[in-house]
Amino acid sequence: MLDLKRQYASIKDDVTAAVERVLTTQYFIGGPELDAFERESAAYLGVGASLGCSSGTDALWLALAAAGAGPGMAVVTTPFSFFASVSAILRAGATTVRDVCRKYVDYLRSVKTARAADDAEARFRNYVLNNERLAAVELSKLTPSHMEAWRNRLREMPTRSGGHRGERRSDSTLNRDMTCFRAALNLAYADGLVTSDFAWRRKLVPVKNADRRRELYLKRAQRKKFIEKASPDLGQFLRGLALVPLRPGALAALRVADYDSHLKVLKVGKDKNGQERKIKLPETTAKFFAEASKSKLPGDPLVSRADGKAWDKDAWKWPVKAAAEAAKLPAGTTAYTLRHSVISDLVHDGLDLLTVAQISGTSVAMIERHYGHLRSDVAAGALARLAL
Repeated sequence: MLDLKRQYASIKDDVTAAVERVLTTQYFIGGPELDAFERESAAYLGVGASLGCSSGTDALWLALAAAGAGPGMAVVTTPFSFFASVSAILRAGATTVRDVCRKYVDYLRSVKTARAADDAEARFRNYVLNNERLAAVELSKLTPSHMEAWRNRLREMPTRSGGHRGERRSDSTLNRDMTCFRAALNLAYADGLVTSDFAWRRKLVPVKNADRRRELYLKRAQRKKFIEKASPDLGQFLRGLALVPLRPGALAALRVADYDSHLKVLKVGKDKNGQERKIKLPETTAKFFAEASKSKLPGDPLVSRADGKAWDKDAWKWPVKAAAEAAKLPAGTTAYTLRHSVISDLVHDGLDLLTVAQISGTSVAMIERHYGHLRSDVAAGALARLAL
């Protein structure tokens, strides 16, 4: 369809002469050859001026820029063209790192939860957008060097909250902050806002074995003591966590309407994993939630504080710590420790990992990673039953 050799043969002498003139004058940028080209091309096109570019891609981009093409505009081109046509269009509507972060937060708000979106927004604000130079980089110009420098800076930044505030980031904390940024970049790649993930593919790889198995486990007697040493309203909250493997935030978010007393089914709204789930409750657990919902309106918190308000992290953090200390529980015991202990019991008692993952609102892979070692006794029992 296109015979380049034949085309070149017709202009070979002119091309050779032009190349020799450049080599002789050593004007590789600018110079008399470029001046002559711009004059002659302007005359040929019948325009007042012409601009020579380093490539056809740059020429296409400059034409689009001059026409005012930008983000949000539709540009129609032919598929029978070199990739540079599409590349120039993408560049004209250049997406920056700041845009990528904003788009990801919007995405989370539409398909996940407001909490997940707020968490991502805070991480971007604290660890990505605080670097104005990085935030302004066009996604197509992002390089592995950018990503490596960002990761190294993040590693050295002290933690901003938690029991290790002010200390150097642990591998697990680094992974959580990197994961959010990597997810935003991957979404941009999937949406066609950039043609390659080369810049971050190898530079934002999570640190292996950073999330060690959860070791802090409370026996049933310890859980009872934990509840006894808490105030009545906090005790009710802790008892709920000891009965169902919910995240503390998920339990706090439940409303009276989420519990069906007739079917004894608890509906957990969009949790951390962004999916709703329903849990069929045994009689004793159903009685607990029936009692918690008594004399309340459908929109009221199912498990509430003494003043009727919903629990939140700021409200339970210090009372939980005080109750744990009063019960002489291991240092580091939190409300989340109850979730871990309940899941541990479910796995150890032989419930299949898929069901555990479903009622816990997490993935089988996560359950396997943190609790799979507890299946050894179940496996040993199964092997014993094979004996002839």
